Amino acid sequence: MSESHNRICQLFNIQYPLIQAGMIWCSGWELAAAVSNAGGLGIIGSGSMYPEILEEQLIKCKQATNKPFAVNLPMLYPDIDKHIQTIIKHKVPIVFTSAGNPKTWTKLLQENGIKVVHVVSSVKFARKAEEAGVDAIVAEGFEAGGHNGRDETTTFCLIPMVKAAIKIPLIAAGGIGTGRGMLAAMNLGADAVQVGSRFVTSTESSAHENFKQYILASEEGDTMLTLKELTPVRLLKNEFYTQLQSAYQSGADKDKLSEILGRGRAKKGMFEGDLVEGELEIGQIAGLIEKIMPAGEIVQEMMGEFHQVLNEQKNYL
Repeated sequence: MSESHNRICQLFNIQYPLIQAGMIWCSGWELAAAVSNAGGLGIIGSGSMYPEILEEQLIKCKQATNKPFAVNLPMLYPDIDKHIQTIIKHKVPIVFTSAGNPKTWTKLLQENGIKVVHVVSSVKFARKAEEAGVDAIVAEGFEAGGHNGRDETTTFCLIPMVKAAIKIPLIAAGGIGTGRGMLAAMNLGADAVQVGSRFVTSTESSAHENFKQYILASEEGDTMLTLKELTPVRLLKNEFYTQLQSAYQSGADKDKLSEILGRGRAKKGMFEGDLVEGELEIGQIAGLIEKIMPAGEIVQEMMGEFHQVLNEQKNYL
């Protein structure tokens, strides 16, 4: 079932064009290694890690898999230069950068033999990333969980627009959690897909069990994109979300919203399992997730459905 002619599979030296998103508080070495061992590309989410924690995660990941894996690096991270040094030291083969200017670190990483992928939410930033020399682009629709674009462009619209604007390989993200969704994104022009929310509820995810169960209980309409005045983020509705909505109705300004948000809410919700006061970042696809599964089984289920529907699609024509 190898996708040997796929541009992303060739670029990353992986079996399947299926990438696990590097999500803060949810994607440590156990998840990344499990996805990579199953034939996809696992990613360690470094945005919630101190430099010494990232180093520990890289050592454990390399012990757990001999397959390629990646690190997601939010460029707003305060000690990013330390993360860069650690990534180079441990010869991480692929880095996904986000939330910043791709020109800043791309050349240095590539000079050290590292493939660089940049995450964007618009055609404008896709073009800028390609001009910066990145090896591939993730175009993420606003269905995605966590921090997001302000334009609210859906994956269904964004992917063909970005595909028409760039020549380098394209990875689709946002609202993809099944083999059918994967095929749909690739029919729209993507070379591969990046999946986040579905892997949050994997056995190996470092998300708190309370958070996982809350996701399983969620339905369509239970997430919302909010806090555009600060950094847009898609959250599951809970008491904290209700506090935010009350503040909006009271005419809260940016400073007041920042005060309500405070610090550490994502850790409180996703990692520590506080379903009342925590920030619960997840995508719209949450309403379709019904059970906790090992990451390798998620990969196999998605790829099995992908090929089944691909064969069915051939009969439509």
